[in-house]
Amino acid sequence: MLNYTIYKNETSTQWVTFVHGAGGSSSIWFKQIRDFQKQYNVLLLDLRGHGESKPSLKTAFKQKYTFSALANDIVEVLEHLKIERSHFVGISLGTILIRQLAEMYPQKVQSMILGGAILKMNFRSQILMRLGNAFKYVLPYLVLYRFFAFVIMPKKSHKQSRVLFINEAKKLYQKEFIKWFKLTAEINPVLKWFRQVELNIPTLYVMGEEDYMFLPSVRKVVENHYRSSKLFVIEKCGHVVNVEQPLAFNTAVLSFLNTAQ
Repeated sequence: MLNYTIYKNETSTQWVTFVHGAGGSSSIWFKQIRDFQKQYNVLLLDLRGHGESKPSLKTAFKQKYTFSALANDIVEVLEHLKIERSHFVGISLGTILIRQLAEMYPQKVQSMILGGAILKMNFRSQILMRLGNAFKYVLPYLVLYRFFAFVIMPKKSHKQSRVLFINEAKKLYQKEFIKWFKLTAEINPVLKWFRQVELNIPTLYVMGEEDYMFLPSVRKVVENHYRSSKLFVIEKCGHVVNVEQPLAFNTAVLSFLNTAQ
């Protein structure tokens, strides 16, 4: 089972589950815990191979990494804790897992908050994926990860996010990185389905104004999925919105959650 941490609120029955991105860990939510715990029960997860969710020797070679399998990891924790429904907050690749979970178990998802959401791989990100696939067995994964971090978060103002994610990525193993990177082989059809199908679940996209790789496609999807989806754009902010602009992120998300009870 995934490693998890709970912050209880004795006056609330509602849960908010936080899902980090590839190479990160639950520690990236440290600027959210205090504000959210005031109103909700908070559940933080470490995805497979990340943070404290280290695979055992028995399972390390058997586990197949698919978006469905990773979403089921999250559901396993929910069922263990007897959490029937939760709001879900994700960042970057974590948003894909939340959307996958919502496809499979819509009754468990009260609302979705998708920060730095990935809904389409643009030309530059497609080139990144091809480079990664070409060199994933040759270069140390941290070299690739640093390169990806600089392409996705290039500005000086994005430095805190870059450093945080690179430091977290250092805790991964090379084989673990390769398993996660192989997910990119199935990402395009999955994202195409997400763009086409609107779920009847309240959804807030929180994007940085400077998230040039992913913001344009999110704008288009929100226009098409206007019945369920809203977009909040944070000025002077890049991809990792919860780290770069935590006050704006927390305020926008908590305001949205108050309407999605």
